[in-house]
Amino acid sequence: MANKLTRDRIVDKADQLFYEQGVEHTSFAQIAEALGISRGNFYYHFKTKDEILDAVISHRLVRTNSMLDNWELEGDTPADRIHSFINILVMNQAKIKRYGCPVGTLCTELAKLDHPARSHANELFTLFRTWLRRQFEQLGRSGDADELAMHLLAFSQGVATLSSAFQDEEFIHSEVKRLDDWLASFTTAINTESEVL
Repeated sequence: MANKLTRDRIVDKADQLFYEQGVEHTSFAQIAEALGISRGNFYYHFKTKDEILDAVISHRLVRTNSMLDNWELEGDTPADRIHSFINILVMNQAKIKRYGCPVGTLCTELAKLDHPARSHANELFTLFRTWLRRQFEQLGRSGDADELAMHLLAFSQGVATLSSAFQDEEFIHSEVKRLDDWLASFTTAINTESEVL
């Protein structure tokens, strides 16, 4: 049990430092020092940084799946659930302003490094894409659900990147409002069609 707890603490701390500093600029020593554990204890759980990176990505996938499941339970309608996705820009605005999007920054760094783990990291975007596509399908947009999912992902990544570049939280709020209005236009269109029928 203690071994699992130590391993989980290493993964949590590595996840934080990879996000804040980047994978390439985070060392074993920094992770071990931040946790107050010996290098030997550290090496007992992970022999290479790639092993830690793989564990961090797997951890993020589990966490993201859990978040999406919660949105399914909490949202009464597909629009409510899509709004939950849009709203993470506001919920995480302080971190996004400082470090960018955790998924986007990781995938971009691994692509630049041509790292073998980049396809594993890209699964995080695929999770969001698949989930958003399903929400748009349920919203009555089966024909262009994937295109809308990709548009929303791209727009949110742009907002995260620019708010970090310009250190502008107000920009996040105005763009989230724009996304909410965009989403509302689908609901309005569906309600109008129902009234006509």
